[in-house]
Amino acid sequence: MDRDQELRQKAQQEVEKYQVIVTSDPYRPTYHIAPPVGLINDPNGWIQWNGIYHLFYQWMPFGTEHGAKFWGHLSSTNLVDWKQEPIALTPSEWFDKDGCYSGSAISHDDQLHLFYTGNVKTNGVRETYQCLATSKDGIHFDKKGVLIELPNGFTAHFRDPKVWNDDSKFYMVIGAQKEDNTGSVVWYESEDLQDWEYKGILADGFGYMWECPDFFLLDGQYVLLFSPQGLRAEGINNRNVYQSGYVIGKWNDHFTFGEFSELDRGFEFYAPQTTLDEKGRRLLFGWMGVPDQKEEYHPTKKHHWIHQLTLPRELELKDGKIYQKPVEELVELRDELIVHELGPITKTIPRASEILLDEITSEKGYITIFDYATIDFDKKNRTIKLTRPAFDNGEKEERVGIVEKDLNDIRIFLDHSSFEIFINGGELVFTSRMFASFYHSTLEVQAQGQLSLWSLRQKF
Repeated sequence: MDRDQELRQKAQQEVEKYQVIVTSDPYRPTYHIAPPVGLINDPNGWIQWNGIYHLFYQWMPFGTEHGAKFWGHLSSTNLVDWKQEPIALTPSEWFDKDGCYSGSAISHDDQLHLFYTGNVKTNGVRETYQCLATSKDGIHFDKKGVLIELPNGFTAHFRDPKVWNDDSKFYMVIGAQKEDNTGSVVWYESEDLQDWEYKGILADGFGYMWECPDFFLLDGQYVLLFSPQGLRAEGINNRNVYQSGYVIGKWNDHFTFGEFSELDRGFEFYAPQTTLDEKGRRLLFGWMGVPDQKEEYHPTKKHHWIHQLTLPRELELKDGKIYQKPVEELVELRDELIVHELGPITKTIPRASEILLDEITSEKGYITIFDYATIDFDKKNRTIKLTRPAFDNGEKEERVGIVEKDLNDIRIFLDHSSFEIFINGGELVFTSRMFASFYHSTLEVQAQGQLSLWSLRQKF
């Protein structure tokens, strides 16, 4: 048995060993993607290929801490029902033995190509390689080895290749740390996906490391999406340990861009990745977690799993700002319309629910979920504040966002231990975990407006 087969077998044994305890956790989501066991983090290789959506993800099957990552794999025809596929990549070779780190997917010559970072550590010294694996069926992948080694001027924090094609050429961006310990994104160019020419630094300017870059056109403008590390908190901004956000600019070999904007205002959101689907939509998945941010206090760890991914979201650019909205297919999750009446209201609701409060007329109001999380709004100040107890000490912590114009609607997806909040059709988004007591099941809405609430079907 070779190393790859050995790792696959051991991972499957972990899934089987802990399947009952994982699935019996009352915090286990019913329609969000979570690991079959162990830890999940960055979405990878997100693509629609031959009509099927393929979503890969960073996976540590042997515990709930970070380590030598695998690539897990899911597929879907409708963005609602997901099928667990065989493991795509294992850390089995000399160039990825300490982790098949994040990367992306692209279709070429009727094959699916996965580009990823091979992580190697020897006596505490890191090495990093940009690697390729290909597949003819989208299920079984053949590793082709190292295509790009570390260029001069950078530390070994050089990872997360995102590849795309344009005008018969292929391009790649990679998150990097320069030798002066500042963050950047570099770019490469190729004619054939095999030989890559280093073109230089695409963007830099703040932080000590930029992870998970994604570069694309959105409504005619270039967007660089990335996760910078090392930003200082400033007022309501940059309140998490690490951020995820974007800049908008112009690109003609040189990328000039404006101010950095956070993509999500919640407590747990990181490492988003997008793809362009066959309908022409720019679709995003994110990780519902943040590295080094109180992961050790998640109560799901005792059930041998931690973290989950966001719902798929469609991106639009309006007035220089990215809007995110749940993909339209998610209406298929709706089971029963439980509430359709004017607020205020107090009601017992299911742990998997969709809530919509629109036509809001109150100047101020709030929504409290399970006596745990509260969403306060103030129309005059155009502020929305999310408050919850901290995982480590239970003290109240908050995140705040500001809408450009009047507050019109609040849409919330609840799923046992998470919620995603979409304000004004996705102008603001708050993504967070939620570990509310199971003795509490009440939704309280203190606001004037039309309230609709659906129970949602179990998908996992």
